[in-house]
Amino acid sequence: MNATVLPALAADVIAIAVLACVIYYRRHRRADLMFAYIALNTGIFTVCTLLMSQRVELAIGFGLFGVLSIIRLRSDEISQREVGYYFVALALGLVNALAQGSFGVLVGLDLLLLATMYVADHPALTGRSRRRVIVLDVVHHDDAGLRADLERRLRAPVTKIVVNEVDYVRDAMVVDVRFLADRRPEDAWPAVPARLATRWNRLGGTAAAAPGERR
Repeated sequence: MNATVLPALAADVIAIAVLACVIYYRRHRRADLMFAYIALNTGIFTVCTLLMSQRVELAIGFGLFGVLSIIRLRSDEISQREVGYYFVALALGLVNALAQGSFGVLVGLDLLLLATMYVADHPALTGRSRRRVIVLDVVHHDDAGLRADLERRLRAPVTKIVVNEVDYVRDAMVVDVRFLADRRPEDAWPAVPARLATRWNRLGGTAAAAPGERR
């Protein structure tokens, strides 16, 4: 094994642990995606290191990673924020594998990527703006009535509404809503399950959703 592989591997493990466990999971609490980021990063690093040691054309590897990434990203519905984390996890694996001979450059690029994600996804930067996709059990024919209904359900001022689907047979509609919340839900994440459970029990297990939650 090349003497530069182990330091690069250690840097990659530390970098992806900070990205997936410290930055992403603490803010968004999705263990499945945390695992996916770690697996993607580790796989990219391993295959790139193998390609470099075997003198295989790197364009072949990049093409393979592109195809696999498209398949993975299209296999489940994820937000654009989570797509960003996917690409940074992939970039960390590439950087640490391709820059094994320049450890200082490697560490500097890792720190740049991690600092960018920490700042870009920080609650203080995103502010109070939130987004929800909500299924309404009524069809509104005017924008004013739709906005008033959403503000009543969300208990917050609505800034933008996009109607994704209208079903006149079931008398339902799907809307993409941007609104201003009091605070980020993840700022008080330990209390959320208890509140939702209490509301669910109070409603007797009906399909009604709590304000601000997808129905």
